[in-house]
Formats: sequence, C-alpha cells, structure tokens
Amino acid sequence: MEPSALAYLGAGIGAGLVALGAGLGIGKLAGPAMEATARQPESTSDIRTTMIIAAALIEGVALFGLVICIILVAK
Repeated sequence: MEPSALAYLGAGIGAGLVALGAGLGIGKLAGPAMEATARQPESTSDIRTTMIIAAALIEGVALFGLVICIILVAK
C-alpha cells in the first residue's frame, strides 16, 4: 500500500520539529555549561560529564521521534 502525501507531510513536519527541538534543547544545555566552566574552571570535567549525559538523553529522544516519523511513512 502506497503511503499518502499526508503521511509524507506529517513525517516531514515531525522530523523537522524533532530536529528543531533537539537543537534548542542542546543549545539551552550548552550555554549554561559554558558559563559554569568559565566561573569554575576546576569543575570542568564534572560539568562536561553531566552535559554529555544530558545531551545524549536529548539525542535519544530525538532519535525516537525520528523513528516514529519513519514508521508513519512506512505504514
């Protein structure tokens, strides 16, 4: 069964929103992390580790959203 144009449109909009949300989320995460590193250089490794874990969680949610968009088109 051929996917309809509406499914393609929905998947495209969904993928765009997922990418936008992930970019904004990581941007809101990285800014304060850079400020914290500038204020307390001795805590750089702890801040970096926490930031990388949070960014990985954000990327995981974004990947899940993209998979949902692909499944939407595949059905």
